[in-house]
Amino acid sequence: MIDALGSVGSLLLVGGTSDIAVATARRYLAERPLRVVLAARDTPRRASVAEELAAAGARVEVVDFDADDPASPARMVSEAAAGGDIDVAVVAFGQLGDAGQLRIDSTAVGRLAQVNYVAPTVVGTELANRMRAQGHGVIVALSSVAGERARASNFVYGSTKAGFDAFYSGLADSLVGTGVSVLVVRPGFVRSKMTAHLPDVPLSTTPEAVAEAIVTGVRSGRHTVWVPGLMRWVMSGIRHTPRGIFRKLPF
Repeated sequence: MIDALGSVGSLLLVGGTSDIAVATARRYLAERPLRVVLAARDTPRRASVAEELAAAGARVEVVDFDADDPASPARMVSEAAAGGDIDVAVVAFGQLGDAGQLRIDSTAVGRLAQVNYVAPTVVGTELANRMRAQGHGVIVALSSVAGERARASNFVYGSTKAGFDAFYSGLADSLVGTGVSVLVVRPGFVRSKMTAHLPDVPLSTTPEAVAEAIVTGVRSGRHTVWVPGLMRWVMSGIRHTPRGIFRKLPF
């Protein structure tokens, strides 16, 4: 249960090996020990993250999760809840994909849509059902500013994030009055292992900055946060840029 001071007792990381998920766990652990459930595929990275968080003071539990397996979300949430209530669940899995391949390879498009949109909506539904049953909880959904308006340079990824964002924003409204809430997080370009091969861009951010925004947003009861905050106003301008001009913008 999240206490009166906003301290969290249990944290579920869906996509628990992502840099943002790990940074969020470390940020919470800086305040107090807590139960952390890592939901991810069985990889050496998962084992190393479990060791890292245990050393930082977490009581770590590990459950299998595979976004490509339709049966995985329900099983994962059930196993995560077996050890107790889930106070905060961070939905942090996803792929960037190869933009060039995604323009021509319909199979690759289907795979990306499964991982970035279909699986997250199923996970969100399972989490909402579980949290309604326990009477409390916060779902943190890692969206992206890329979903605000799909760019020609990577429109397939942007479209999956647009759907992701719409689903979790609607889920938030559907949960009003249940004791369960949703925080949609819209980072800009995050310098992480997923983007290590890409050049840096203006207003880029870090996993640690996103983690700080998550903790602050959960504690204050926000429904949406932008990281950095200035991205809210930048994207407002981009949303209203005429299409002919938008197509020519250098990003």
